[in-house]
Amino acid sequence: MHLLAAKPGGFTDEEGIIDLQQTAADIVILAAQDTTLSMLAQCADQLPDDYPSIRLANFVNLTKPAAFDLYAHQVLEHAKLVVVSLLGGKAYLPYGVEQLQKICNSTGAKLAIVPGDDQPDEELFSASTLERADLIRLWRYLREGGIRNTENAYHFIQQTFFKTSIKNPSTVVAYQEPRPLPRTLIFCPYRHEQSFQEWQERVMLRREQSGHEIPTAILLFYRSHLQAGNTQAFSAFIEQLERRGLAVLPVATASLKEPECKALVDQLAQKSDCRVFLNTTAFSIRSATTDENGEQGFLGNAHLSSQPDVLEPDSLFAVNAPVLQVILAANSEEDWQDHSQGLRSRDIAMNIALPEMDGRVISRAISFKNETGRSDRTEYSQIGYELRNDRAEFVAELAARWASLSMTPNTEKRIALILANYPTRDGRIGNGVGLDTPASTIEILNAMSRAGYPVEGAPETGNGLIQELLGNVTNDLDSLDFRPCQQSLALDKYQHYFAALPDECQQAVLERWGTPDQDPKHRSGRIMIAGIRLGETFVGIQPARGFNVDVAANYHDPDLVPPHSYLAFYFWLRHSYQVDAFIHIGKHGNLEWLPGKGLALSNRCWPEIALGPMPHLYPFIVNDPGEGAQAKRRSQAVVLDHLMPPMTRAETYGELQALEQWVDELYQAMGLDPRREALLRSKIIDLINRTHLLAELNLTGDEVNDENAVLNELDAYLCDLKEAQIRDGLHTYGIKPSGEQRTDTLVALTRLPRGESRVEDSSILTCLVKDLSLTPENHIDSPLFDPLKFDAKAPWQGPKPSLLIDIDPSPWRTHADTRERLELLAKQLVSSYFPDQTIGCACAPAAATQHKSTKQTGAQAHPIIDLLPYTYKLFQHIEKVIAPAFDGSAPEELRQLLNGLEGGFVPPGASGAPTRGRLDVLPTGRNFYSVDSRSIPTPAAWELGQASAEQLVMRHLQEHGDYPKTLGLSVWGTATMRTGGDDIAQAFALMGVKPVWAPGSNRVTDFEIIPNFLFNRPRVDVTLRVSGFFRDAFPNVMHLYDAAVTALAEHHEPGNTNTIKQRIDSDIDRLTQNGLTPEQAQQQARWRVFGSKPGAYGAGLQGLIDERCWDTPDDLAEAYINWGGYAYGQNQQGTEAFDTFEHRLGQLEAVVQNQDNREHDLLDSDDYYQFQGGMTNAVRVTSGVAPAVYHGDHSNPAAPKIKTLQEELNRVIRSRVVNPKWINGMQRHGYKGAFEMAATVDYLFAYDATTDMVSDYQYEMVADNYLFEEKNREFLEENNPKAMQEMAERMIEAIQRGLWEEPGDYARQLEHLLLDIEDKLEQGM
Repeated sequence: MHLLAAKPGGFTDEEGIIDLQQTAADIVILAAQDTTLSMLAQCADQLPDDYPSIRLANFVNLTKPAAFDLYAHQVLEHAKLVVVSLLGGKAYLPYGVEQLQKICNSTGAKLAIVPGDDQPDEELFSASTLERADLIRLWRYLREGGIRNTENAYHFIQQTFFKTSIKNPSTVVAYQEPRPLPRTLIFCPYRHEQSFQEWQERVMLRREQSGHEIPTAILLFYRSHLQAGNTQAFSAFIEQLERRGLAVLPVATASLKEPECKALVDQLAQKSDCRVFLNTTAFSIRSATTDENGEQGFLGNAHLSSQPDVLEPDSLFAVNAPVLQVILAANSEEDWQDHSQGLRSRDIAMNIALPEMDGRVISRAISFKNETGRSDRTEYSQIGYELRNDRAEFVAELAARWASLSMTPNTEKRIALILANYPTRDGRIGNGVGLDTPASTIEILNAMSRAGYPVEGAPETGNGLIQELLGNVTNDLDSLDFRPCQQSLALDKYQHYFAALPDECQQAVLERWGTPDQDPKHRSGRIMIAGIRLGETFVGIQPARGFNVDVAANYHDPDLVPPHSYLAFYFWLRHSYQVDAFIHIGKHGNLEWLPGKGLALSNRCWPEIALGPMPHLYPFIVNDPGEGAQAKRRSQAVVLDHLMPPMTRAETYGELQALEQWVDELYQAMGLDPRREALLRSKIIDLINRTHLLAELNLTGDEVNDENAVLNELDAYLCDLKEAQIRDGLHTYGIKPSGEQRTDTLVALTRLPRGESRVEDSSILTCLVKDLSLTPENHIDSPLFDPLKFDAKAPWQGPKPSLLIDIDPSPWRTHADTRERLELLAKQLVSSYFPDQTIGCACAPAAATQHKSTKQTGAQAHPIIDLLPYTYKLFQHIEKVIAPAFDGSAPEELRQLLNGLEGGFVPPGASGAPTRGRLDVLPTGRNFYSVDSRSIPTPAAWELGQASAEQLVMRHLQEHGDYPKTLGLSVWGTATMRTGGDDIAQAFALMGVKPVWAPGSNRVTDFEIIPNFLFNRPRVDVTLRVSGFFRDAFPNVMHLYDAAVTALAEHHEPGNTNTIKQRIDSDIDRLTQNGLTPEQAQQQARWRVFGSKPGAYGAGLQGLIDERCWDTPDDLAEAYINWGGYAYGQNQQGTEAFDTFEHRLGQLEAVVQNQDNREHDLLDSDDYYQFQGGMTNAVRVTSGVAPAVYHGDHSNPAAPKIKTLQEELNRVIRSRVVNPKWINGMQRHGYKGAFEMAATVDYLFAYDATTDMVSDYQYEMVADNYLFEEKNREFLEENNPKAMQEMAERMIEAIQRGLWEEPGDYARQLEHLLLDIEDKLEQGM
């Protein structure tokens, strides 16, 4: 370890220990608040010369034991009195508290450890040695603060503990008792305090002078700033806000968590008619959520959440106004400028992740901690906040625009609705995961029209909207010169706006893209803007990043700057058309992924350059907190989450259904009719071979030729396919699922248990099992059947209740048959008990939306329900809580969107996958939050991670005859937020490292190396490829993981089980032989966390695949390495490490990707093939050997499963891709449904390109069902012929590249089809 000099603001997450370089003194005071320490230093400098010597320090610098020990040796062991104001309790500084007690016991020094907040802490008090009265007095001096209290604290210390130092008692000023400052007060920049009446008189005078209304903005900040005299930054910020036309009511408060403080702020907000809050306080006001029984669970902890969040208030404060989170950064301005992340880990948690739980809008960091002076007497550098003017101006304008939304009549507002478009083709306009984006846009436009917004001539359908957009210029380069354009930006105007950018940004664009007149969208001295105007409301197509223009950039430019036409699009909307707010519709666009800082953006960050300080609303799928958080944190978005698509069981179809029936008939014929048995066996085996199912069965060796083994595996495989959860169509924003889609989704929401203690949290299937006393065997000692964890092939030997016999006429043979009958009964009961009906707002009391119970309606519900007590109790919970929240979600989505457009506060809500037990995410229509970044991985994630790791190791051992030694794992930020860190927990478990959590808070504070004898296998060397968002959101987790690798590199244990140390030692030898110094070699050999270039995102393959600009797998590997070859860790913030990354990839034996829910699959997202496929291909290219590739199914947290990637791809293709049920669901959604089919073909192709795991017969199945099946072909021609064209082109590309090796007559058919499509497109279809 090396020593680091102290930096302003405390520890900045760097490796090493802090040396404060202080000398010994009589009195040592440690605190975490720089405001407290600065006031102590200021007053200390005024003390008489004979006062005992004093040292002040921020204990954040001493959290590492080595740093604490160094300071103890230099300073603490010589002190006579040590005072610690400890924020976070003993758990925050356990080593320090323990050592302080030992030191003071040894030296006889007095010790006072008091809370750093206003809540008594008996554990800290008991660790002190002062008399109780003295301890409490000292605590109150520090907490009340201010010059007078600080001076009296020093008087008290001297007169109580250092009487002998008083040389002239007659000159001593007797100390006075602590004098409290009001907990909340109105600040005045000129004299620090004012009454509300005085403030009101000033504002009324301003309004009279201006002649118009001036909206009120409440600025909230901690009272401690006032106590420390640290108010210059606030005074300057108030001036900027007032220049933007706001009447600023500055309120200093002790803590918004205190009911009295919050109540006073509420009163001030109501009396002042507040239109926007600017909040600089940290953490979350809402620390816990209360369920219907009054029980509490901590927000953001996935494993504690099970109930719909129907108890949320509509507003954080007493008025319906947005709350902007204004960040006072704990790092220095220099550190912020230099650091690509923008903020350090503590700020991410305190000023972003936790405030998001309140529904606050993340704005910018407006001030930074810098040294304001040096106190030689205390050897402490005083720290104060200094305003960064351009950041403060940005926030001031943002606040003014939000306030304006509440003041401007809807009839006078211009709103821009933006549809994403990637790939940048005309068949893919309106990208939105799980969302019928065009239809949703129509619903939003209609709702706006009803609310008085200037919307005219809106099409009736989503298809109609797309047709209007396609009638004008789009992002399609081939058609730009042939289509009209409704709006454009003159070059001179664009140059004017462009010239306002920082010089380095202008140069970056000019060097990369040339002058504006060279842009493809330039025409006749203007830059074309893709979109249409419906009255005064704009609907536009988001422009392309530029990878489609310069295809070579896909290889080497992860931080490609946007082209002129991209900037012109947003400049025109902001400056020329002057919209009042933006709505980006659906997950996700490209704005929030533009290069720049991860957080706390600067004026050089491209998301800010494009969007500017504009109100931004973003409908976003509820199960993707990570990518939604990216929009919140990098484009000040208010997310309005929406439901996932309706979910359903895949069931069997076509030849699979025939096989299932024949297998049932075969088992009935066994032993009774040998001739029929032989005939059925022959038919089954023949069909298995013709449909290529034999290749998909989990058979080994001679089992392929064993008919009984084949039949057993077929039974299990058909069960797996049948029970697979797939999407049944798409969600339309503001439209409630109905009919069968609603019924199936309600069953899906209650299929997994959400807790263990209450019936209401049980699985609907488990309740039925209990009610029907289903046991696998028909004897008294047999346990109950577990419908969520069973052997599908096992014969059913338990009871067969008539209720289950009657529900399905097919034979009841196996555990799989039992599960299916339970599913069918659950669906039947839900359908009859919860019929479709109009549901009010989900925020209404449960009684207002309650369904009628069976006893009230009789025949309306299933008559058997009253005989099923467990199920009946669950159904009562569904009717009171779950169904109202689900049914009320869609109307709430539109209600809250309109509320946001009117400058209202969109209430917060949890995020996650509802069908994974996260019913607390309902109702949707909320500004979702994620997790406390300090709690990753959670204890629940650790439990799952251990189980998954063990399964992975055993699966590899069974298939390869040896334990895995090296493994590559992709870790995404969004999955981490959904699960609490399943993936990172799995990586820790594979290495044999366990996280350590702080008692009570579940905050991860450390790790411990698990002794090898406890898991009895070699440690696995795990290399992580983290996503860009994970890098931004969880730097603390990367540091922890890097520290664990470092500890293992130095960990000695018997035998050869520490494969990590062995490999690192070997790499050190190799690197030193290649000329590196021992220190450099050691550093590089330990790198195990790799990711995108700082400020960039993605894995590098999407552009290559989309634009078809690659030739061989080597090209894909090159892009994957170039985009992901940056090392991260305790002392690495994105160090270029291409060679090390390539070497590490070349050593991998296995590649792993986990999936935590079934609301999506491998073939409906480009991320899976980019990360898992990209890593697999890179390993194969660099090592020459294909790795074992695994898919971790974590959709049921209680029963994780490890499959091979091949098994999962086969399952997805059979259960969803070619399933008529899914295809029919897509056909209900017109253009967007065809879009989804084309996307599936792209991802199938991309997986084959990167893993070589798609067989010819699978291409044939997709071609037959999508392009050559008459009904679907007609659907494509009518709704989205461009998507049809793309699919044909992609399949022809698969043939041309040799991926589809033996297409036979399909090649000719596809070519003819493509020619036919092109002819019809030319003729206008």
